[in-house]
Amino acid sequence: RAPTPRRVAGRPPPSAMSLRVRLASKRKPEGWSTIESALYEFEDRMREAINDPHDGKRKAESQWPIHRLHWERNRYVYDLYYKQGKISRELYDFLVREKIADAALISKWRKPGYEILCSMAAIQKGSTNFGTTSICRVPLAQRGSQIMPSVQTGCVSCVSGDGIDGGPVWWTDPYTAWAAKKKADKKQKRAEATIDPEVEARLKALRGAGPPDGAGGGGSGLDDDVEARLPTLRGDAPPPSSGAQAAAGAACALPPPGAGRGGVGGGEFMPSPTFAGARPGFVFKKGPNGVGYYTDR
Repeated sequence: RAPTPRRVAGRPPPSAMSLRVRLASKRKPEGWSTIESALYEFEDRMREAINDPHDGKRKAESQWPIHRLHWERNRYVYDLYYKQGKISRELYDFLVREKIADAALISKWRKPGYEILCSMAAIQKGSTNFGTTSICRVPLAQRGSQIMPSVQTGCVSCVSGDGIDGGPVWWTDPYTAWAAKKKADKKQKRAEATIDPEVEARLKALRGAGPPDGAGGGGSGLDDDVEARLPTLRGDAPPPSSGAQAAAGAACALPPPGAGRGGVGGGEFMPSPTFAGARPGFVFKKGPNGVGYYTDR
């Protein structure tokens, strides 16, 4: 273990010193020159985030940019060493020893379920009120309508892999529009997969959206009497206002008793799509000739 450096009067602690100053007199391993400029750029961005005015922000909200930059810098080192193999083990240990890389966070990324963990603070149960992990560890698909970032880190989700390039979804990312579109797409897929086209066409006909495409008056597959009553049920054809008007309409609509045509077995038949009142000597039913009045025998 490296010895703890002594504090010198008037000099800031090593963690507050510039990276260039801390590493000026130390021997760098091979390959340091390839990542030096990128690490210095991360340091400059981190300093700007620390010195950024906190007016109008909550105390925890002022730390959100720092958590994100910390994740990006460690992810840069992780990809170079574990994914691309562009730096050596010696250089990786040097970065960990100099507190440039977070060994605990990088080791978590190698475990299943923690591949894009935003911060170690997100899984520390002792720092929450109810002794649970942060809200960003809950997948977006399992949350309610309101999606909020973690108060500690500013991470919206670091478990779904829905962020940029499969990373976490941060508070500045347009996650709201993405979540709404993804939810609508899933709902549309479920509707297309569960409803049969023929069933959907019949449902539209029953709801009053018109007959199915390419179907005529009786192409919906319904009985004649049901098809005749549908306009009244939908409100397209209002019922008669009184019994007298109904009887008058029935008398005009139906032929006289002797004007029916011969049916099966020699009985008389008067066609009528709906029941228009009782007629002496006849019964309303659906028979061999269709729906209408047949002689009562």
